[in-house]
Amino acid sequence: MGEPRLIAALADIERHVAQLDWDQPARLFALVRTAQLLELEPQLRGRITETSDDALTAIEQDDFVVGDDLFGRLQRLTWPDSVEGCALAMERTLLPSEFETQVPADEAAAVDFVNSHPARIDVRFVVGTLRDGSRHGLGRLRSNPDDLLGAEELVPGLADALADTFRREIP
Repeated sequence: MGEPRLIAALADIERHVAQLDWDQPARLFALVRTAQLLELEPQLRGRITETSDDALTAIEQDDFVVGDDLFGRLQRLTWPDSVEGCALAMERTLLPSEFETQVPADEAAAVDFVNSHPARIDVRFVVGTLRDGSRHGLGRLRSNPDDLLGAEELVPGLADALADTFRREIP
């Protein structure tokens, strides 16, 4: 089982992102303790749901732009101590493994091949980590929007990259 407050925050993010439908860029969120946020920003009372004392609130990082290299961008990211976790919402198009050998070696051709393949699977991931190492991921298939999949290791490489953002010093 995962950390319940992390899963709740990821579910809130997924609902928020889903309201804007599909074909969105990657979106980054800081996860902060709701009680701490309301202490610092009392005008938010009534606009933010208050549940348990250790609940987390997601704050979108509007200035986050991935560019061509998501993992390179995450390597340059650091957080202040007030941020208890972070999450990333992103969409990807995948192919079942039986088509891997057919994917062209050229990156641009590979993208075109995957995006136009009739067996492609469009998925939205919301992956998050906390400073204590807790991690979880949620996934929703475009073809089956009523089901929300979840696991601690849903997208392990992305969870690792997000966790690494807490291991660096702020310059």
